Amino acid sequence: MGGVALGLWRGADPRGALLPAGILLLVLLMVVPLPAALLDIFFVLNIGVALIVLMVAINTRKALDFSAFPSVLLFATLLRLALNVASTRVVLVHGHEGTSAAGHVIEAFGAFLVGGDYVVGIFVFAVLMIINLVVITKGAGRVSEVAARFTLDALPGKQMAIDADLNAGLLTADDARKRRQEVGQEADFHGAMDGASKFVKGDAVAGVLILAINIIGGLVLGAVQHGLSLSDAARIYLLLAVGDGLVAQVPALLLSIAAAMVVTRVGQEGLAGQVTRQFASAAAWAPVAGILALMGLLPGMPHLVILAAAGGAGWIAWRLRAPVAEAPDDAAPAAAAATIDWNEVADVAPASLDIGFGLVPLVDEARGAPLMARITAIRRQLSKQLGFVLPPVRVRDDLALAPFEYRIAIGGVTVGSDTAFPDDMLAIAAGPVDAEIEGRAVADPSFGLPARWIVPEDAEIAMAAGYTVVDAPSVIGTHLNHLIGLHAHRLIGQDEVQALLDTLAQSAPALAGGLVPKLLPLATVTQVFGRLVEEGVPVRDTRAIVAALTVNAARSQDAGELTELVRPALGAAIVQTLADLKAPLAAIALDPGLEQLLGQAVRAAPGSPWPFDPDLGGRVGEAISAAAAPLVAEGRRFAIVTAPLVRRPLWQLLHVRLPQPVVLAVGEIPDDRTVEIIAVVGNAAAIPEPQGA
Repeated sequence: MGGVALGLWRGADPRGALLPAGILLLVLLMVVPLPAALLDIFFVLNIGVALIVLMVAINTRKALDFSAFPSVLLFATLLRLALNVASTRVVLVHGHEGTSAAGHVIEAFGAFLVGGDYVVGIFVFAVLMIINLVVITKGAGRVSEVAARFTLDALPGKQMAIDADLNAGLLTADDARKRRQEVGQEADFHGAMDGASKFVKGDAVAGVLILAINIIGGLVLGAVQHGLSLSDAARIYLLLAVGDGLVAQVPALLLSIAAAMVVTRVGQEGLAGQVTRQFASAAAWAPVAGILALMGLLPGMPHLVILAAAGGAGWIAWRLRAPVAEAPDDAAPAAAAATIDWNEVADVAPASLDIGFGLVPLVDEARGAPLMARITAIRRQLSKQLGFVLPPVRVRDDLALAPFEYRIAIGGVTVGSDTAFPDDMLAIAAGPVDAEIEGRAVADPSFGLPARWIVPEDAEIAMAAGYTVVDAPSVIGTHLNHLIGLHAHRLIGQDEVQALLDTLAQSAPALAGGLVPKLLPLATVTQVFGRLVEEGVPVRDTRAIVAALTVNAARSQDAGELTELVRPALGAAIVQTLADLKAPLAAIALDPGLEQLLGQAVRAAPGSPWPFDPDLGGRVGEAISAAAAPLVAEGRRFAIVTAPLVRRPLWQLLHVRLPQPVVLAVGEIPDDRTVEIIAVVGNAAAIPEPQGA
């Protein structure tokens, strides 16, 4: 049995045994008589503990950096009370033997404070007790109480702010979890400090009572039991009582100051740096020097002391006003310049916007950073539309670009670039205009519409003429929104899909946990999500997607086939983006003969993204583009409806010809939705023969 216990002890962390051992030691101090030599050691240890706690409190940047303070305060208070009990026993039992009977520490503190006048010593000790009890302890307790109340009242708002940042894509799930944990710890800390302040107050009150007990008990025991005269008993026991109270109250005063520093801290900067920075103002020190100088000239004042203080304040004001030479930037070691970091050769930003120096005012915080606000709104809207949190867009200036040029990259690949002028407005001819307007003729970077950069004074004239007028941040933001929407499938990776599964696990843990990796690897699930996003299918309904994958995982492990098997479960959501609930779905259908021909081509080259003969594919693409042209001109949403076998290859054929085409299989359209066939592609007129046939 002993061997097992020894093995467990050796295998345990020795630091975990320190706290129980310390608590047992405190209990022993209260019940076991201690010799005077041990009392000296423990009193010095008590003072050292108080000093180290005070130093940690001074150097703490924020309250949670010293989250163990309430518990430390409790144990330090118990240590002092245990020493008070032990010292009281020694004073009352051995006090008649002389002032050194309770140890040299108590004798030294008592002699230092009492000196030769016991009445003055008691009054000085009373003043120290009043300072600790009435001023510091009471103030710190009140601040702790108010801080705990305000922290608890603000807790729901902080939680909502974290949820809002998470939904806006400003935080990852791990960051939000860490922020919630910090908010909870902050509330727990202030609640614990509110309770711990009562320990400090009780300790101060106990110090007064223990002093009275030692004085009264010592006088009675000395005169009655030990036969001392009243003056000798007063000389010995008053010195021991005051020394005992002082050696206990000095650490108590230090801990009270530490508690007040922790609960009154504001900001996340070290106290020394915070005070130095906020007092480092020549405008504050110069008037102080002037006022002290005037006071020093008044008759009857101690001229030397006050004028010296005025001179010191004036010297500080002069030093603060004098410019401080900054160390040159090239003082760093030369070896640092020769170091190449991986971030210098790897572009780790999923989406980035590089701007020329002429566009820097659009991201300047002093001017409101209008472009940054626009990008945040774009990320929030696209995240809601697509169903996953888009990664942040990195914005940086690039001296290699022209002054007013910008460049948009997705995954390190440039997908768009253009020019914008921050002080001008872009007038876009989205439809017929009444008159031409003066300005730099350009094409709208998002949709290629004719446009002109004009001065802001002509904006009202342009709008009256039928132009759509937008500012430079809106132009860049719209272009960014358009390109991110086109390339969103390159922004959803395994981390984003895992975050979607983790979110689903909160409401449906069995469903989310049964897919990856039991049925499908995360890479295959990511490919399915990416294919859906590539065709503009929102992945908000993660439950439906995961449920469909779980059902069909036994049928196929191929991401392409799984995507086609999942799409019918999302058919209602897809159609909803194309037509209102009571409106019919505008559709372009294929002739059965053409569908059969395309199906044969797909069967002949299974799995190929381009199974169609180039000549046939070109004719089909031209025919569908011609049939869709009136709908595109009207801005009307529509879908091309075909057989499931040819759906994906047909989309591959059309997405380079039509703006964001939607190709649906027949089974993806819900039974309760009506369909309006706008055109049927497949007859001889719709698919012309090749030239020379």
